[in-house]
Amino acid sequence: MVMEPNSTGKAADREADDRMVADALRGSWVHRLLPRSLWPFAQLARWERPIGWRLLLWPCWWSLLLANHAGVRVAFGPGQWLEIAWQLALFAIGAIFMRGAGCTYNDLVDRDIDAKVARTRSRPLPSGRVTPAQALAFLLLQAFAGLIVLLQFNRLTILIGCLSLVTVAVYPFMKRITWWPQLFLGFAFSWGALVGWPAAAGRFELPALVLYAGCIFWVIGYDTMYALQDIEDDALAGVRSTARLFGDRAKEAISILYAAALLLFAVAFWMTSVNWPAWVGLAGGALHLLWQVRTLDLKDPARCLRLFKSNSHFGWILFGGLVASLLV
Repeated sequence: MVMEPNSTGKAADREADDRMVADALRGSWVHRLLPRSLWPFAQLARWERPIGWRLLLWPCWWSLLLANHAGVRVAFGPGQWLEIAWQLALFAIGAIFMRGAGCTYNDLVDRDIDAKVARTRSRPLPSGRVTPAQALAFLLLQAFAGLIVLLQFNRLTILIGCLSLVTVAVYPFMKRITWWPQLFLGFAFSWGALVGWPAAAGRFELPALVLYAGCIFWVIGYDTMYALQDIEDDALAGVRSTARLFGDRAKEAISILYAAALLLFAVAFWMTSVNWPAWVGLAGGALHLLWQVRTLDLKDPARCLRLFKSNSHFGWILFGGLVASLLV
């Protein structure tokens, strides 16, 4: 009598585990709060892994704050701070929806490749838990939600935001034809730098473009680190990446990419006349990226993943410096 509940519990645990992808976060809110029928869709959107939407969000937030430094607002009272907070919240919600839509689209395009890679073959599409038609419907639903968020901004922001779909559409195919798919991911994931500025200023200016270029180098660096996890499986599947391109010199390459990103961030800061806390934040961010490179082990996938995720901390460091600079 005592053994029956335990056996049932173990069977349920095995069944639950079968419904997770190999690299899903066990015990996340998705698996605690959502019915199991929705787990495959949550996994398509990567809801249990917030690092993706956070990395998508940082260029938006940095650009928005830099635009405020550039004389868009002269005096900061409660009304101005409420407006900034509202825009920050909109960008956060939009990043969640659009990152989910992007991941769903990427999985639709890559379902045959994902079936050949150990880390991804258990994802909902290659494992057959979601059909392509269901994934497409889920993709359109998320994209529509993202559009509703985007429509809360001015016309220029809406236009630039819609143009980002070109970079999203192109990215999944690049790993088949170029060794630089991370560059095209940089085009897509850095696009927020071009959107945040007109959201605050109502116009587009050069510092946003400089920030965008810096973000592209940053994205290539951290996604190269991420791609190191799959370098052997990618070689077997014929998938190209900067991790495979750089090989044993990946650490040096990431160092150069991060240095270029920091240099361009510094130029954008200088062009927008930020105050000293922003420079302190940039210096702190530089130390964080230096720590990433120094502790990177190319042969340790778990370490590569942890360092990749730590780029969200880098985002917070720069964001904190920019907020403090506005307060000064």
